[in-house]
Amino acid sequence: MTQSAKRETFSGSRAFIFAAIGSAVGLGNIWRFPYTTYENGGGAFIIPYLIALLTAGIPLLFLDYAIGHRHRGGAPLSYRRFNRHFETFGWWQVMVNVIIGIYYAVVLGWAASYTYFSFNSAWGAQPIDFFLHDFLKMGDITQGVSFEFVGMVVGPLIAVWLVALGVLALGVQKGIAKLSTILMPILLIMFMVLVVSSLFLPGATKGLDALFTPNWSKLSDPSVWIAAYGQIFFSLSIGFGIMVTYASYLKKESDLTGNGLVVGFANSSFELLAGIGVFAALGFMATASGQEVSEVAKGGIGLAFFAFPTIINAAPFGNILGVLFFASLTFAALTSFISVIEVIISAIQDKLRIRRAKVTFLVGVPMMLISTVLFGTTTGLPMLDVLDKFVNYFGIVAVAFVSLVAIVTNEKLGLLGKHLNETSSFKVGFLWRLCIVLTTGILAFMLLSEGAKVFTEGYEGYPSWFVNTFGWGMAASLVVISFLISRLKWKHEELFNPEEQAKEEQ
Repeated sequence: MTQSAKRETFSGSRAFIFAAIGSAVGLGNIWRFPYTTYENGGGAFIIPYLIALLTAGIPLLFLDYAIGHRHRGGAPLSYRRFNRHFETFGWWQVMVNVIIGIYYAVVLGWAASYTYFSFNSAWGAQPIDFFLHDFLKMGDITQGVSFEFVGMVVGPLIAVWLVALGVLALGVQKGIAKLSTILMPILLIMFMVLVVSSLFLPGATKGLDALFTPNWSKLSDPSVWIAAYGQIFFSLSIGFGIMVTYASYLKKESDLTGNGLVVGFANSSFELLAGIGVFAALGFMATASGQEVSEVAKGGIGLAFFAFPTIINAAPFGNILGVLFFASLTFAALTSFISVIEVIISAIQDKLRIRRAKVTFLVGVPMMLISTVLFGTTTGLPMLDVLDKFVNYFGIVAVAFVSLVAIVTNEKLGLLGKHLNETSSFKVGFLWRLCIVLTTGILAFMLLSEGAKVFTEGYEGYPSWFVNTFGWGMAASLVVISFLISRLKWKHEELFNPEEQAKEEQ
């Protein structure tokens, strides 16, 4: 019996779409997109954003689907079946997910904690002080790395790991697909209620004006276009193994491009919805405090754990808004977190040929311990900040660029396009291949420009030893470890079905 015959599958397109949307819709949609839009031209930013979606996001999504579906394996096995020399790219993607997994869990734990805190506004009148000093008990990184554990962080962190590993141990259909099928509709309903409630807050139109009033002059700024491509790239879960892995669980006659269009546009629709809800709330906050939206608008952690608690304190029925917001954040983060860990589980299961439950334990327990040691301490926030920055740009963007160069120069894009067209409703051709080539160039520019900036200016004022160790050092070690793992033999290696391979390449 071949490996592909043994491989788990989603029950159908619906299960796959919910799982893929669950992976794509995460923290970046809720706390990154609204602020990125605001900072890069408001309504005018929608133009480069849509162009980036159509020329990079959707084409790369199709590419990931083609690689995973055609080669029926996790990222390392799929890349190895594509070309024996490409296995390192797959393991590099796996290692990127290891880093993301160990820090994503702590943010998921924070969101779950704040869902509970929202019932009685436990953060009090000073949400920033509460988050940094009472909740995280953040230490001074200039004094060195501290391993003093913080109880309010460690408990939820371990809990979310156990929940995620329990779901993953159940398998692709009974675990991942079932959870996504339940949580995604609930997430959409909760967020719709949150958005509608935010629109009725006093000053909501002030926030929406700030978000959507176009600044057309921004369109001539190259950094705005790079921001659009970056947002699409990071929010769609492309280029680092997730969609390759999920596509490998699709049945052979699946409509790959049709599913990809649904996932891509659903993800962007949710981002737009998040922008409306978040900036309506920020408009209320600005009006209530007598400030401009520019003075209260924040992205990332600042939006979730500083700004929104302040809004909740002042808004009518604020506690309800708080529960809706942080529960939405928790659900979105949970489905994304599970997809990250699944990449690792799938890769090791392919390589060692051992049962899923056992692999889940082998992967999950060490990662949970590392996650607790690094982020359950008083230096967890600076550690998260540096790892997140470097693994995104010098992990995800770097491996995507290198692997795309290898695929394009290997001259097998046409073969992948043929595979997409065999069962898909939306056909791809020259334009799709051109978009892949152009996106490779854009990733190169992103990588070089950001690398030069961080190399010369440092990052966020952190000590150079800290950035060099946990930033550059981490990024470089991923490549080395990936190469070494790719040199290890596969257990019961069965990489190709010669007859099938010859037939596909005719």
